Amino acid sequence: MATRRFHVWFLKADERTLRISLMEFCYQLRLHYEQQWSNNATVRSWDHGPTGQLPPEFCVLEFPPSQTRSMWTYATCCMSQANDKNPIEIHLFSDVQANAHVELLTVIAHYHRTGKQLGLGHTVNFGRPWLPGSECDHGLLSLPYLDGPNLEFFETPQFTKTVCCLWLVPITAAEANYARCNGLEALEEKLEESRFNYLESQRPSVV
Repeated sequence: MATRRFHVWFLKADERTLRISLMEFCYQLRLHYEQQWSNNATVRSWDHGPTGQLPPEFCVLEFPPSQTRSMWTYATCCMSQANDKNPIEIHLFSDVQANAHVELLTVIAHYHRTGKQLGLGHTVNFGRPWLPGSECDHGLLSLPYLDGPNLEFFETPQFTKTVCCLWLVPITAAEANYARCNGLEALEEKLEESRFNYLESQRPSVV
């Protein structure tokens, strides 16, 4: 019995060490975002649905418009975990502040953690319009072209692998189907050719 208690004590000690490590990871990731975007974040959360299945440290960071950027930015924090094969975090830009963005990123993080793990080039079905009246009801996980490698690659002692910070671009169902059939680059070329406004929720489909 004494041996069993001793074993359990060590397990709890390991769990405490892991929890502290994850808390430090979240802190460092938040600093990474804040330094890249030269802005301070507000911690947001979505408490509806099975959010208890997400890591306890998970949250969504909200960045208001600043002198250098006139848009709102929402980013996941602790969507990735240390044992992930390809750890990722995602962020979304919008011209409006909305709880819908917090909900959306939380739902996607839940799918990533409990369903199929996502990665670069994947599309996701929002299950609703991005914002009211929008044809964009899907999302594309793309490279963070607005910020480049300095934002994309995040390294921390808590993880043995580099965390990739990907841009969630709202797209239409037709665009998502086009990407599945023709590949990420083909859709990105279509979007670039049309000079689409990634902040415009009411934009028409480019395909």
